[in-house]
Amino acid sequence: MSHDAIIVGGSYAGMAAALQLLRARRSVLVIDAGQRRNRMAATSHGFLGYDGSDPAMIASVARSQLERYPTLRWIDGSAVAASGTRDHFIVATSDGAEHPGRRLLLALGVSDALPAVQGLAERWGRSVFHCPYCHGYELDRGEIGVIATGPMSLHQARLLPEWGTVTLFANGALELDPQAARELSALGIAFEPTPIDRIEGHADIVLADGRRRAFAGLFTASRNAPASDLAERLGCELMDTPMGIQIRTSEAKETSVPGVFACGDVARVPHSVSLAVGDGAWAGAQVHQSLVFAVSAQTDPNRQSLTRVAR
Repeated sequence: MSHDAIIVGGSYAGMAAALQLLRARRSVLVIDAGQRRNRMAATSHGFLGYDGSDPAMIASVARSQLERYPTLRWIDGSAVAASGTRDHFIVATSDGAEHPGRRLLLALGVSDALPAVQGLAERWGRSVFHCPYCHGYELDRGEIGVIATGPMSLHQARLLPEWGTVTLFANGALELDPQAARELSALGIAFEPTPIDRIEGHADIVLADGRRRAFAGLFTASRNAPASDLAERLGCELMDTPMGIQIRTSEAKETSVPGVFACGDVARVPHSVSLAVGDGAWAGAQVHQSLVFAVSAQTDPNRQSLTRVAR
């Protein structure tokens, strides 16, 4: 059976896209490996209607709502290969099966490359964060540490005094010029050049010289990349952003490969559950319109220009 759309990635963006297509009575296949990016976090914040909820619960409720639609098929597994052209794509899954579809939507999510600091990865999403809008309020205006990963960390540090008292740790990844030093000082941000040895306890930074600093929470700017190389192997154009590598898309969320769309963290910055859902909803509508107008163009030559715009 050929599906109208195959969505690779069943987290927030992928499910939001699927919902639009299902409500248009289109056949949708979702392939999901079950690796939500925020699976380490106990609560999700900033998503209207679900503020402070367990992110796993949000995903579970969303999936149960999708499963009410009879044109949904869901595969718990990994997409390992994809090929073909518009209207004739084939996606292979880890069980050896091949699935045909007319459109392909990549909601792959991203991987986070974290600083190589002992104890950081174990606290990622729990007491070490990347988004102050998602986690800053709960720190109750306490002490906040920022672990530098590069120039973007200056932007992160400048923003965080809204949520507490900030110390920026260079950790060998950042040097301040005189102007940047003045700007930090004016904002009341302390700068610590001594390298970090490890993180202990809730969010205690132990420096190379043995000093220990306790924080309500820590922030760092992870470097992102698509969680799968599927887009690259399909020939989709990628782009570099201050946060990492993402898939380049048009305003209609179509990639450089006709018929292949992308949405969510892998296709936009910045990242949050709210933004992923919005991006997915828009992408789903655009995939649907590409199907509608493609059919119309086959029977009405005067619709060709509309097809090109909406594709």
